Amino acid sequence: MKKLIPFVILLLISMDVLQAQGNRPIFEEMPGMVSYTYRDSFSKDVAATLDTLQAMGIKDMEFSNLFGTTAAEIRKLLDERDMYCSSFGVGYPDLVNKTQEVAANAKTLGAKFVRVAWIPHESPFDLADAKKAISDFNKAGKILKEEHGLTFCYHNHGYEFYPYEDGTLFDYMTEETDPEYVSYEIDILWTFFPGEDPAALINKYPDRFKLMHLKDLKKGVDGNMSGGTPKENDVVLGTGQLDLPAILKAAKAAGIEHYYIEDESPVYYKQVPRSIEYLQGLTY
Repeated sequence: MKKLIPFVILLLISMDVLQAQGNRPIFEEMPGMVSYTYRDSFSKDVAATLDTLQAMGIKDMEFSNLFGTTAAEIRKLLDERDMYCSSFGVGYPDLVNKTQEVAANAKTLGAKFVRVAWIPHESPFDLADAKKAISDFNKAGKILKEEHGLTFCYHNHGYEFYPYEDGTLFDYMTEETDPEYVSYEIDILWTFFPGEDPAALINKYPDRFKLMHLKDLKKGVDGNMSGGTPKENDVVLGTGQLDLPAILKAAKAAGIEHYYIEDESPVYYKQVPRSIEYLQGLTY
């Protein structure tokens, strides 16, 4: 009987350890926010919108619009609220034709990343579109990195996953862009929508993805490679089709640096708090 006591104690300790491991959070930090989620509110009052986000506990912002103000004015408003901008999103033409201005605005905002989310093209996206983007991204990315210390990221939008050779056009772009100058922001909805597995894609290119857009797709919605779907199909994280735990585990293992909620739904203001609650409740 006395010999069994140490065994029982060890068994209980092991069970406690396993239980503790099962309650470890997957996503420990407060997510960031894409300004596009609150675009209607930002368009009316930048300061008041930042107040709303600050009250929710948001600190990390990705601005993809200056909303009629200047980078300096937004930086001042962020500093006053102990918030910061880590990524600055711009349009493809500005990246190519106004690289220096883009860099100046990004640095004024305090951003470390410059992001483009759409490649102009006629559907379907094809090899010629991919080759032009590769050339432009490598050129602009080199300027941003070498002259300004900024990292360029391309945000996938779904249309890049047409088959090409043994993979997809996205694979081709990833292989042909210089990793020294071109990184990626994975939008998990726009990876899943055309039929890809976001977690598998992160695992395939663990060193290329630096940023992530967190969003979920309404159940029952079929995807395609158009790069578009009704905004109502953006739903609260964890209530849609994406396997968020698997995606976030892959992202954490890959060392993705910033996570931003992007919710295009008309009722984003109702959904965002629920999405944050979901993220903070995820455990291993």
